[in-house]
Amino acid sequence: MPSKPARPAYFPTLAAERPDIAMCRASGYLARAADAHAARHGLGVGQHLVLKMLDAVGPCSQQVLSEELRIDRSVMVNVCDDLEQSGFVRRERNPDDRRSYAVTITDEGHERLAGAESTVSSYLEETFAPLTTSERTQLTALVSKLMQL
Repeated sequence: MPSKPARPAYFPTLAAERPDIAMCRASGYLARAADAHAARHGLGVGQHLVLKMLDAVGPCSQQVLSEELRIDRSVMVNVCDDLEQSGFVRRERNPDDRRSYAVTITDEGHERLAGAESTVSSYLEETFAPLTTSERTQLTALVSKLMQL
């Protein structure tokens, strides 16, 4: 009995017609890759990003972290709780606004961040291997434009 001819893949057609769906699927793939990378360093993606921002800009409120990192406020509370319990951040009264807390990275947080950051370059190379350097630059510009950064 002759075998059935291979059915053409449908997703490339769908992606061409619906870039929103393609971006959703790409986002899911990238989220799983980022989760796996952060987990290798004992962090979640949100935790890694919070440590990275605190290292770059210094102490700030959970609200600022939430807004800048595009992490829902209710999720940010849990991220900061977990980081504080692990000893990677501390929360102190914000001297500029006593109603809020300033989140500060600790020495342990700096150490954990350094370990996670040490492998980001290789992680990005592996994750974006199908794209040339020029395509990666273009992708970053296009996504930034969509996000209106």
